[in-house]
Amino acid sequence: MAKLEKIVFHPEGEDPVEFYVLEQTRINGSDYILVTDFEEGDGEALILKDISKEGEEESVFHIVSDDDELAAVAGVFENMLEDVKFVQD
Repeated sequence: MAKLEKIVFHPEGEDPVEFYVLEQTRINGSDYILVTDFEEGDGEALILKDISKEGEEESVFHIVSDDDELAAVAGVFENMLEDVKFVQD
């Protein structure tokens, strides 16, 4: 398995958080990334949407929480990755 890209998020007023990028896609002009907290094995996964403005130097990501948007994007990632199945808590 190829080494996953690690990214570090800097939430305002909180300690930095590291995630591993499993996959990325673009849907209807919006960029999404699927990230996990563990490089190997089962872990928590999040779908993040890039909400940064055109030309901004750094990307700004927001956790996708809208049920319809989440289901649609999760379906795309499940089709892209054979071994990924989303289970909502």
